[in-house]
Amino acid sequence: MASRKQKKLWRYVEEGSLLKLKSYLRKHRDVEVNFTQGKRRRGVLHLVCSHGDDALLRLLLKHGANPLQKDRNGDTPLHLAARKALKHGKTDYDDLVVPLCKHCPAALSIENNAGVTPHELLHGLSFKQNRSPRADAPRRSDPEQEWREKLLGECQDEFFETFGQYDDDFMRDYEDEGDFADWAERIRREYMSKQQARTRTDRTQRRKKEEKNAEEAERERRELHARLEKEHREYLERASRKKDETQKGKKRRYEERCDVVFLSSSSSSSAGALGYDDIPWPAPRGSVDEMMAVILHGVDRADTDAFRKFLRRQQALWHPDKFAQRCGTRLQDRDRQRIMDTVTALSQELNRLAQSLR
Repeated sequence: MASRKQKKLWRYVEEGSLLKLKSYLRKHRDVEVNFTQGKRRRGVLHLVCSHGDDALLRLLLKHGANPLQKDRNGDTPLHLAARKALKHGKTDYDDLVVPLCKHCPAALSIENNAGVTPHELLHGLSFKQNRSPRADAPRRSDPEQEWREKLLGECQDEFFETFGQYDDDFMRDYEDEGDFADWAERIRREYMSKQQARTRTDRTQRRKKEEKNAEEAERERRELHARLEKEHREYLERASRKKDETQKGKKRRYEERCDVVFLSSSSSSSAGALGYDDIPWPAPRGSVDEMMAVILHGVDRADTDAFRKFLRRQQALWHPDKFAQRCGTRLQDRDRQRIMDTVTALSQELNRLAQSLR
């Protein structure tokens, strides 16, 4: 793992800061320059060769950087320099390949993991003729180079327009020697001003586009949120209506069965025996709380007098003693205890609710 000093050295190499790196190496002569960094396990010479900086390369070689160091693919810095020379031409060859070969000729015969040497990569490479870039190859934009080309074109145009017009004045002292420099500086300022204006325009358009996209995304988010809320409300309303209809049906069946079972029990003692399922429970297979919910469904609790009268009728209906008088002789022995336990629980809940109204 790289130390703090090595990480700082790596940063200077990555930034291409020659003066900072030279000063840092002069101040920290004990720092080890042969270390690896990142997933590719490359050293500082690999980084320099990938950037194409000959000054940093010579400085690091002077301070003991190892040109035979390999990365994860087995490539030495010379492998990277050779590939860069093949791609970009004689300048990278002179800046990178030549110093590495002079410093360590043995690097030419080092194989990488694929069995390829730098010598094989450079085989057949010739710079006898200047290589012209391919017509379809993209040109790298260089503002300084564009300004120089524009300046040269302006000078040529002016030369051809004025050639031979001032032969009679060739002996006159030229008084405005500074005009050309001023004109060139003005051209440079105009060019830089246009570049800055274009940059500002692009930045403004990009910011407006981002703001528009953000507003569109926020609008879509609000619409989705509103639609989800509406669907949730509709779902709750449907669920509430369904629950209300279900409770109404349960209460209607409960009241109808109460009339059938209890009236027949009081009018005739010869009716059939009653099991647990024959009792008109509000919720036949539910808990006591569910039974109470069915009994109290639709009752207006705000009207205290009417609510109290309703509770009295239910208390009389499910009072254990009165229930035993009505139905006790007809209860099946196997279900008698279970029936009476449920009747007692219902009666206790009705009594507790009635006491809360006092």
